[in-house]
Amino acid sequence: MSVIDVGGSVREGEELDVQAVEDWLKSQGVVLEGQVEVTQYSGGASNWTYRLKYDNTDLILRRPPKGTKAKSAHDMAREYTVQKNLAPFYPVLPEMIGLCQDESVLGCDFYVMKRIAGIIPRAKLPPELHFSEAQVHQLCVNVIDKLIELHQVPYQGTELEKLGKGEGYCRRQVEGWDQRFEKAHTLNVPTFKFVRKWLIDNIPTEDSATCLIHNDWRFDNVILDPEDPTQVIGVLDWEMATIGDPLMDLGSALAYWVEEKDSKIFKATRRQPTNMQGMFTRKQVVEYYLEKTGLQPVNWTFYEVFGIFRLAVIAQQIYYRYFHKQTNNPAFKDFWVIIHALHIRALKLIGMQKLEANEIAHKYMEKFKEILEK
Repeated sequence: MSVIDVGGSVREGEELDVQAVEDWLKSQGVVLEGQVEVTQYSGGASNWTYRLKYDNTDLILRRPPKGTKAKSAHDMAREYTVQKNLAPFYPVLPEMIGLCQDESVLGCDFYVMKRIAGIIPRAKLPPELHFSEAQVHQLCVNVIDKLIELHQVPYQGTELEKLGKGEGYCRRQVEGWDQRFEKAHTLNVPTFKFVRKWLIDNIPTEDSATCLIHNDWRFDNVILDPEDPTQVIGVLDWEMATIGDPLMDLGSALAYWVEEKDSKIFKATRRQPTNMQGMFTRKQVVEYYLEKTGLQPVNWTFYEVFGIFRLAVIAQQIYYRYFHKQTNNPAFKDFWVIIHALHIRALKLIGMQKLEANEIAHKYMEKFKEILEK
């Protein structure tokens, strides 16, 4: 099927030393037949992902970008180990082939896994699928169910338990992302002063639960079955997986969830097809998740506002690099606008509980309109 996700040409400056990789794979006992076809996946702004297609096997190689100094930000060994240890409990993971920590091979850690052939749902579902509204709804439910299934994994007593740092996950996350924003702030974006204070003041006294969380749950991180594209057969990108609060995972996922009624800014930057007829609204996602898990948060708004702030920090960290000419990628030029829009969205959510936030949001929106009109 033509809609199956495949790689494209390898980007200039990101070429792979195929001979070195093949020599290493063979040393690990991997049998390779035929001439390799190497392509590269364009998705993602972090690690580099390559496809190595042989006559007898189809492989994926993941490595950090060149020049990476902070291994903690691109920890290949951790990502490999998480997937290898999780596979027995969560059968939608690629089969791990091997981890290389010998820097004489590629100059960095990397790992290789089996490719799962399927469809990756990005901003728009492939029109060739001819999805009905009922099929879109079923896809939506199945993706959320896979997140719920992950949150039920019995990690205690396994190697996965070592990912945890104990109670206080919510506080660590709020304080950590607050510090990251402070370091990446530029003068043309809001300070998030009110939002940041509100988050700190509203940190739950205890985590809602403790489980394995993905931490980057999006439709473009799942693989769909080509024979029945409503079914999830793979989950990718485990770089940020950890032991934490499941509602923080859900809140972070909802930050990417763009609805039909959302502003033009969010629709223009949408990365998944959540605006389609048949998809849940964000409110319906929360209701469905809480009903199926039985969790009863005292203040759901905290988790959703945290997700928005976290996404704003991620966008700001990328924009900071563009602002200071550390990258000239034109895709990052208008990220400051997205950050303003996220700020307004967070203030509106808080405003449902607090009149003061409503007043701030109203004044801010008027000011933001003036900025955009200039």
